[in-house]
Amino acid sequence: MISTEERLIQYLDENGEEFLRLWLESVIVHEKDINKDRVRENGYTMYLLVKRLITHPEIGVEVKKLAYKVAKERVESNGNIGEFVYNVNSGRSTTIKSISKSGISMIDLQPIIDKIHHHFDLYCYHAVTRYTELKDLELKKKMLFINQSHNDRLSLLGQMSSSFVHEFRNPLTSVIGFVKLLKTEYPSLKYLDTIEHELDQLKFRITQFLHASRLEVVDKEEEIEMEDLLSEILTFLYPSIVDGDVDVKTTVDSTCKIIAVKDEIKQVLVNIILNSIDALKHNASNKKLAITCENKQHSIVFTISNNGPKIPEEMKEAIFEPFYTTKSLGTGIGLYVCKTLIEKHEGMIHCESNDQNTSFIIHLPMG
Repeated sequence: MISTEERLIQYLDENGEEFLRLWLESVIVHEKDINKDRVRENGYTMYLLVKRLITHPEIGVEVKKLAYKVAKERVESNGNIGEFVYNVNSGRSTTIKSISKSGISMIDLQPIIDKIHHHFDLYCYHAVTRYTELKDLELKKKMLFINQSHNDRLSLLGQMSSSFVHEFRNPLTSVIGFVKLLKTEYPSLKYLDTIEHELDQLKFRITQFLHASRLEVVDKEEEIEMEDLLSEILTFLYPSIVDGDVDVKTTVDSTCKIIAVKDEIKQVLVNIILNSIDALKHNASNKKLAITCENKQHSIVFTISNNGPKIPEEMKEAIFEPFYTTKSLGTGIGLYVCKTLIEKHEGMIHCESNDQNTSFIIHLPMG
């Protein structure tokens, strides 16, 4: 007497082409898919595995092998994994409907149907898992390429900066020196203060590029009293503060002292304060800038807050990346240099922003 398994295999042999026709009518295949011709091939391979499953229950290795092959093809064609899952389940449904028309009772078919479901589940699991692994690997390669591109750009920036500094910094220093002589000889001459301030700003921007390209330069560290440093910075930035009509409030703990390279810490604070003043241009009035420095558990916490526009959540980390800028004429290196200099001093910097305030918070070790 012929067994249930033999009857079912005979039925599938006779109806294989019909099964494939029905399945291919229901699947999603894009014309531009570079592996579209393999869809039928893979479907037929799975169909053969189902046939083998009826008499050879141990086909897990072959199912996994096919799943890995299909996952690789889906990645190569940049296919949607959701469409693949849909096609697999369509194949599952077509298979079950097909064998249910074999004339064999459902009681006899049920153990076989359970095995088919189990192996289709395995097939989906292995394919999706492998697809995810390959996509992650692809993403890591892209990120490696992007990071390398950034490093190349920074290297090029370093070469350009070195040339720029040598060609431009010496005459700039001469001009600044002559302006100081003019102020001594003609103290009442108009516009000299403005010229001197703008030249200092230009020198500051050049120094930014210098730090971006040669952060390995080691300068002498010294004890810095943050109260004195902030006073010096606000004096330097006074024209920008007045021009921006910004109300500045400061609260600095007199015990806040650090050992650091003064020019580098000054550059960080000047840059962030200037950015805050720039952000406040979006306010028609009520432009507030609050600067605090606190002594907290062997470190100082410097907070610079403004009531300008909120920085979106997804941008708060990106703003510290090199060449990322939201300004139409920005270079995208200011905050990157700030972060690098703070980390060089074993500190941390991060941004917090909501509808009321945007704050840059700097932690630096004391002593």
